Amino acid sequence: MDDLTTKKCVSCNARDMRPMTVEAAHSLIPQGWNLVTEDGMMKLQRTWKVKTFMKGMEFFKLVADVAEAEGHHPDLHLVAWNNVKIEIWTHAVGGLTENDFILAAKINRLDLHQLLSRKVGE
Repeated sequence: MDDLTTKKCVSCNARDMRPMTVEAAHSLIPQGWNLVTEDGMMKLQRTWKVKTFMKGMEFFKLVADVAEAEGHHPDLHLVAWNNVKIEIWTHAVGGLTENDFILAAKINRLDLHQLLSRKVGE
């Protein structure tokens, strides 16, 4: 599998762009991400627990910077005060494309440890 972090998201306006198959999606899922289906549409989803509400805002800013650079924007959710959830899919095609996996891989490379709560036992 190619290193998705070296790739750049492409324009979603291409008329020939189609959602990928479940099999193709499973072959590209980055570590920590889950493949979910909602209303018949596949999405990538991942959750984190942050130390504080403001750490959640910092988390979103880091993700937003990557997303803006790629021209591909995820859905960001801050649930309660410290649970961050990101959902990624290509809205223009109603499913997943390689762009989604590129963005997820680049989010995985962010240095987030100072924002995240420690798990029990760490």
